[in-house]
Amino acid sequence: MAKQSFFKKKKLCPFSGEDALKIDYKDVKLLSRYVSEKGKIIPSRITAVSAKKQRELARAIKRARAIALLPFAG
Repeated sequence: MAKQSFFKKKKLCPFSGEDALKIDYKDVKLLSRYVSEKGKIIPSRITAVSAKKQRELARAIKRARAIALLPFAG
């Protein structure tokens, strides 16, 4: 029986590096990808967003909620 090895591909942050996405509170389409159906912000361990960018993302989502671009609850 051959031994199989499973390697997890390292996830890269979509907001870091060259030609990366910009976090903007007015970009509802982008922000809604990081919010669950219930309205909760999806954690970085699932979305592979770096800690610094996760804080920026959370701030942008909260700003979008405050001016009614995103709902507080789904």
